[in-house]
Amino acid sequence: MTLGTTQLRPHAAPFRPRSARLVLGSASRFRRPDGAWWPRTRDLARELGELADVIDPLWGRLTHVAVNPRHWLLVPRGVVVVNDHEVTVDRFAVTLNPHRILLQSYTAGRWDLLVIPPLTSASSAARLMAASASMAT
Repeated sequence: MTLGTTQLRPHAAPFRPRSARLVLGSASRFRRPDGAWWPRTRDLARELGELADVIDPLWGRLTHVAVNPRHWLLVPRGVVVVNDHEVTVDRFAVTLNPHRILLQSYTAGRWDLLVIPPLTSASSAARLMAASASMAT
C-alpha cells in the first residue's frame, strides 16, 4: 500500500473583521436614537466596515454617514470605499450631537445611532446600549 503525500501550500484566507457592537430598536421615535453603536477605535474609516457588515443586510447598502468629528481621531472626507462600495461622509461640527452618527441608505431611509465611546467599560456600554434599545422601541 502506497500513501501519497500532498504538500500543503500556504494560501490567503479572506480576512473577516469582528462584527460591530451594535444594538437596534424595533421602531424609531422622533428625536430618539434608533439604537447604539460601540466602536472599538476612534478611527471612523476603519470602523465603518464592521458597521456596514451589519447594516447592509438589514437596511440595504449604506450610502451616507454624517458625524460630528469632535470625538473621532480620524474622520475621512468626502467619499470613502467601505466593503467595496462608496459611502459619502459628511462632518457637522455645529449641528450634530457629537455622541450620535446618522446613517442613510437608498432603500430604507435614515437612522440615528448613539455612539458609545470606545474606551467605555463593558458594563457601562451594556447599560447604555440596553437603555438606547428600550428608548427606540
